[in-house]
Amino acid sequence: MNAQQLVDERGDLWLALAPLWLDREPSERDYAHMIEIIEQHDMSLKELEWMFRLELAPVMARHQLSIASEWRKFDDYKLMKQLVSHNLRLKGWRRKSWALFSGLTTMMVRHRWVELMQRLMVTRGEL
Repeated sequence: MNAQQLVDERGDLWLALAPLWLDREPSERDYAHMIEIIEQHDMSLKELEWMFRLELAPVMARHQLSIASEWRKFDDYKLMKQLVSHNLRLKGWRRKSWALFSGLTTMMVRHRWVELMQRLMVTRGEL
């Protein structure tokens, strides 16, 4: 997969979910927007979980740990470049390593992710 394919297939989803890592709780509007974008991607809850753990969290966790990180809003262009770069290298041992350490990279926003997944299940009639 090349960079343009990644942006076309995942870009809007990644950017919609990025607010989970901001220094504020997502608003009702944020959650509604996330669910709207998720529903356009026809992904199972399991697929979403692995996308969250492997494709998003390794990049987004660095923003949380950075002193100079954005806290109110992300620069979408810069963030997309980081996400694409990470995901182009996400093969073999790197993929396995991120899977192994995904608990660490997701723990700061796990409560928000759980809230989002519960709202998604209600939307889908699964809860």
